[in-house]
Amino acid sequence: MTRSMKKGPYVDERLLKKIEGKDPINTSAIKTWARASMIAPEMVGFTFAVHNGRKHIDVLVSEDMIGHRLGEFAPTRTFHRHGGKMQKELDQKKRDSEIAAAKAARNA
Repeated sequence: MTRSMKKGPYVDERLLKKIEGKDPINTSAIKTWARASMIAPEMVGFTFAVHNGRKHIDVLVSEDMIGHRLGEFAPTRTFHRHGGKMQKELDQKKRDSEIAAAKAARNA
């Protein structure tokens, strides 16, 4: 369910205090653990180091991100591809075709 309109968006007060009166260009990444904080228009241009459970991931806020949560841009899980013998064969064919294309381009 989405948040009620009468409550308004949740923006962490500490984040707003940290960016208040600062220039986005001259400010380094602002460390935060507030993944649930919604991105407000005042945050555009700032870089936030959002914690993903293991380390901080830099997120440069743009206008397209307004209304989303900071945590959406710092994935918490790493995807290790599914594989097996068939996947290795496909990867090898792709690598071979890339090498052949590079050789053809170099010789041309």
